Amino acid sequence: MSKKQRHQQLLSLIEDNPFVTDRELTRELKVSIQTIRLDRMELGIPELRERIKQMAEHSYDQVRSLPLNEVVGEIVDLQLDKSGISLFEIGEEHVFSRTLIARGHDIFGQANSLAVAVINDEIALTASADIRFLRSVHLGEKCIAKAYVRSMAGQKGKAKVEVFTYVGEEMVFQGNFLIYRSAGEDNIEGGIQHEDRH
Repeated sequence: MSKKQRHQQLLSLIEDNPFVTDRELTRELKVSIQTIRLDRMELGIPELRERIKQMAEHSYDQVRSLPLNEVVGEIVDLQLDKSGISLFEIGEEHVFSRTLIARGHDIFGQANSLAVAVINDEIALTASADIRFLRSVHLGEKCIAKAYVRSMAGQKGKAKVEVFTYVGEEMVFQGNFLIYRSAGEDNIEGGIQHEDRH
């Protein structure tokens, strides 16, 4: 593979998944980590942390339902009443010391706080949650949670939010949340109810 082809593939992989790590890129492109870093520098692509920071600064609405310091993980994309993405890196404080497996309440906390944050309301609370842990998450892994508002019709004052959490390409958690919103139907843009947007 020529350098030009490698650069094109690198750009394409990062565009498809802005959260891809240099190590994952080395596996995908079958080159050393030094080569990946040099290629990124040549192409002017910042490292993962900087890319996340840039996304967080530029690409989302303001969270209305809770203070940002109460969100588990870092919100990197948010479109109120539509969708949201957060990133949560599993540190030593999030794992059981003997197994280095992440505690379930931290994985749930990321998904739950994102489901609440995506609601365009001053008060949004979890009414119920149907959740499934699909595999253990370990120390150092990065969890990417994606939330989708599925409907705001049917039950007045409630929204259905679906959250999927991934490590790389693998889904590790799935949750269906029923979120209570204080304003109910009156708060929906233009008074129109949006049902099953996705």
